[in-house]
Amino acid sequence: MSTDRRKVLAGLGAGAALGLVRPRLARAQQESDAMTETTTILRNGRITTLDPDTPEAQAIAIRDGLIAAIGSDADVMRLAEGAQVIDLGGRRVIPGLNDSHTHVIRGGLSYNMELRWENVPSVSDALAMLRRQAANTPAPQWVRVIGGWSEFQFAERRMPTLDEINDAAPDTPVFVLHLYARAMLNRAALQVLGITRDTPNPPGGEIEKDAKGNPTGMLIAKPSALILYSTLAQGPKLPVEDQVNSTRHFMRELNRLGVTSVIDAGGGGQNYPQDYDVVQRLHEDGQLTLRIAYNLFAQTPGQELTDYERWIGMTEPGAGDGFLRMNGAGENLAWSAADFENFLEPRPDPAPVMEEELERIVELLADNQWPFRIHATYDETIDRFLTVFERVNGRTPFRTRFIIDHAETVSPRNIERIRALGGGIATQHRMAFQGEYFVDRYGAEAARATPPIREMLATGLPVGGGTDATRVASYDPWVALHWLTTGQTVGGLALYGDENLLTREEALAIWTTGSAWFSGEQEVKGRLSPGMYADLAVLSADLMSVPDAQIRGIRSVLTMVGGRVVFADDAFRDLDPPIPPASPSWSVNAHFASPGAREVPLAPAALPMRACADGCAHGCGLHGHDHGVAWVNPIPVRDKGAFWGALGCSCFAV
Repeated sequence: MSTDRRKVLAGLGAGAALGLVRPRLARAQQESDAMTETTTILRNGRITTLDPDTPEAQAIAIRDGLIAAIGSDADVMRLAEGAQVIDLGGRRVIPGLNDSHTHVIRGGLSYNMELRWENVPSVSDALAMLRRQAANTPAPQWVRVIGGWSEFQFAERRMPTLDEINDAAPDTPVFVLHLYARAMLNRAALQVLGITRDTPNPPGGEIEKDAKGNPTGMLIAKPSALILYSTLAQGPKLPVEDQVNSTRHFMRELNRLGVTSVIDAGGGGQNYPQDYDVVQRLHEDGQLTLRIAYNLFAQTPGQELTDYERWIGMTEPGAGDGFLRMNGAGENLAWSAADFENFLEPRPDPAPVMEEELERIVELLADNQWPFRIHATYDETIDRFLTVFERVNGRTPFRTRFIIDHAETVSPRNIERIRALGGGIATQHRMAFQGEYFVDRYGAEAARATPPIREMLATGLPVGGGTDATRVASYDPWVALHWLTTGQTVGGLALYGDENLLTREEALAIWTTGSAWFSGEQEVKGRLSPGMYADLAVLSADLMSVPDAQIRGIRSVLTMVGGRVVFADDAFRDLDPPIPPASPSWSVNAHFASPGAREVPLAPAALPMRACADGCAHGCGLHGHDHGVAWVNPIPVRDKGAFWGALGCSCFAV
């Protein structure tokens, strides 16, 4: 086994949920070396290091891409001779954010042609964007709205209708993805896809039809999202040169948000090695501005074991370097083990064949010391997975990490089982986009600890932060940090009690030191201390002191990866590295500000509340009314009486 591989596969104690592991190099020796080789100093800041020995600092010295010294201005400025010195102006500095579960490699290939509705305040604004992009988009290309939005973010508190989408784009094909639940196609898209009244429903999905048997344009996942993704896959792709440009712009957007590392969880249709050519090319050309660890995702039902047998002969965990490295297997190990979190549908049960198929694959991975990760939303699924893992571990003890992804309803018992096997849980902010639907199906009490992150941390379990972007939730980490610390959805619904909320430092630690464990890199990233990567973000506002409602609007004004500036704005704009214009010329990012560059509207719960006492005269004398709640709460999804009662009187609905 290679030295690099041993380093990646090195175990971590159960108490390292926040990844607080000492660097290998002696601090005194590093500071001595820095005296003659320091290249950059950041001073006059408020630096959150997440290093328990020096939790707060004013200045950082950087040498050869690593933190050389950290401390007070007076101490660090002793190393300033010959160095570039950047005055932070008192701004907050944090370790670079690390998304422990995202799909950046696949997402980058299409980022430039996706219309993003993040931070769009109303349906009317969203439709205006759609209309404009439809006019810009040449045949045969489509307009695609791919995740990252919720109808509860809109002032109207609803989705756009199919009629509205057809009116905005009568001739250009449009595909609008809504969570894992459904997709809306306009008439032009139905035509190019050949979907007619005679088109049968595919397995696990439904083509909605009207009373006359004609397709409406709504595709419904029941319960699998395969109908959604297989339809999306039929759209035209960008030429390779535009895919390269698109990936660069996606990385820059993440840098704007303070992200310096990601773990790519693979994805359907993301074949290894051919679909990694673009990111590999960017790496070889020195154009990666993110550190990427990637997992390999089984692609074809019935051939998953064959996939992993082939890949084990081609690569190994840790192959690559600090910017692009292979991380193991998953998040899909076996298609029979999938349990999509479509809360508009009942919980799916994996097929009975799942245990047999999964056990053969996990046995192979354990024999070859491959870390692995697996998608699991529900505790019932996790329970079955862990029984398989325990059986394999009894024969071939796990010598490296494994990851449960998502785990929204995991139980305390299964948290303990994961910890005992040496695993961790990668959490995402999917509930910020689907919390209203979860509450509608399972109740508010069930949602109070979904996922139970406080319970995970209390047991010493490794916990990572992430987004699961780009097809359902937004890639914006500040939505996640807001959700972790306030418990609110993007629509303002408060899901959690105080007992499941995290402090801002705890949430930041999950997104930095915590996530580093999930790629085996906790000794080199996640903290700002000597010997660690100089990956950091200087923030537009102080995470530790701004009001809750303003967390979502925080951005980076200076992002560094390995001590190199990869994004700069505001007072540091002169340091911003150039990037070619977005291509092709009709692409979304050539005409619209990215979500990270838009002003973030306040969540509805943060807006001033209007009360009936302000002069309302529309009450029903017979039945009363309760529309004051509509100003501070999402409109109920299923209860029609409550829906209309929130707006005036239930008489209008029942």
